[in-house]
Amino acid sequence: MLLPDNLVQEVRQLKQVIDQKDQRIKLLEEVIRVQNQQRFGASSEKSTDDQGQLFNEAEALVDIPESGDETEISVPAHTRKKQKRVSIPDDLPCEDIIHDLDETDKFCPHDGSALTCIGEESHKQLDIEPAKIKVLRHLRKKYACPCCEQYLITASKPAQPIEKSIAAPGLLAYISVSKYVDALPLYRQVAIFKRIGIELDRTTLANWMIKMGALVQPLINRLQEIAIEQSVLHMDETPVQVLNEPGKKAQSKSYMWLIATQASLPVVLYHYSTGRSGDTPKELLVDFKGALMTDGYEGYNAVCVSNELTRLGCWTHARRKFIDAQRQQPKGKSGKADMALSFIQKLYGVEKSCKDKSIDERYHLRQTESKPIIEKLRQWLEKARQQTPPKSTLGKAVNYLHNQWSRLVAYLDDGRWPIDNNRAENAIRPFVIGRKNWLFSTSQAGARASANVYSLIETAKVNGLEPYAYLKKIFTLLPQAQALEDIDALLPWVDV
Repeated sequence: MLLPDNLVQEVRQLKQVIDQKDQRIKLLEEVIRVQNQQRFGASSEKSTDDQGQLFNEAEALVDIPESGDETEISVPAHTRKKQKRVSIPDDLPCEDIIHDLDETDKFCPHDGSALTCIGEESHKQLDIEPAKIKVLRHLRKKYACPCCEQYLITASKPAQPIEKSIAAPGLLAYISVSKYVDALPLYRQVAIFKRIGIELDRTTLANWMIKMGALVQPLINRLQEIAIEQSVLHMDETPVQVLNEPGKKAQSKSYMWLIATQASLPVVLYHYSTGRSGDTPKELLVDFKGALMTDGYEGYNAVCVSNELTRLGCWTHARRKFIDAQRQQPKGKSGKADMALSFIQKLYGVEKSCKDKSIDERYHLRQTESKPIIEKLRQWLEKARQQTPPKSTLGKAVNYLHNQWSRLVAYLDDGRWPIDNNRAENAIRPFVIGRKNWLFSTSQAGARASANVYSLIETAKVNGLEPYAYLKKIFTLLPQAQALEDIDALLPWVDV
């Protein structure tokens, strides 16, 4: 029996509505899975050792299977890592505790002969004492002529980080490290000081930090000059809340921008800005000529155009989006996200093999090994774009890879250029962790001070220096600096 034309048309329309709703339901279910993963799931992006072997070269170029044709794969069993024994550094102070026999036990029970010590057994323990605080009393000797009684002279005292303050360089370094390395807000530090008998208030500590931020500005400026001279820079940015900003609500976002150099001359610089516009990168990179590694944020476009910079894309960001898509696949099954991740994993395998190579050798390996992988990934990408819903998690990953393609593959053209922005992400992570504890800066001066002190701490860390010792050295010697040579002597790679 044939249906009237109007009913046939209505059935088609209803089927189309149902298909649209089914697609909408799938997208919403995917959103829920993503949110659950973000809240409750593991955050690690590490791949299994054999992930790069999920697809061989022949399989990588076949037509991409539809979601209903996905096949099951075996998941390797978890191998637990052995717990490493804690090693005690040799340079720690060592206190010997002697355990000896009683005098009456130092005789042989068989013949009564006196026992001879033939050695000892040794066992080391780590011990710690709570923070100790002491007073540094500066005594300036005064001299007078005993004959004329007119000539008087008093010994000078070195310039202090804060003149006429009770805060010594060591105390200022301790407070800085506690806040910016250990993520201890100032109010908690006030409570800790109170336990050991020192009454300090939060306002005093905050003022000290602001003054330290101003004190180190000449050294920050010098590090900025050195960074701009490099051939490659990494940049990233993260929100920060500053309560008292002129013309802005307390709940509005400001940003902490980060610049990091390569490992050959490691520098990490934070910069506070009231916004996220492209004006900040243009201000920070005004004299920079080279390659700029960032994520996909378009706020870096202006400086890349005005300075004629090579824009490098971050493969970690691309991989992360496919990992999100992979987590939405049915458990124990492979899919399109796995195929993309297998290509990316191979690119990182090449980078691992050429990590310690020269610039020319790295360039050659990328051209001979990475470039063919890139070409096959491009073929896969063109097919994936035609078969993937653009609003799905996988579709967003595919579109990101497509839109960022020219930036992502640019690293192939120079052995100096990195494959990702991990250097900046690793450098900005301590700030993000600290922000969860102290939540906001009260003033712009406080935010600028935080940026400066964070810069010195993170630069010290990437140069293998202990932050407290480095800050104490800076706070001690920088007030006495008279020339550029004095400031250069405080750079983290200079031994004094």
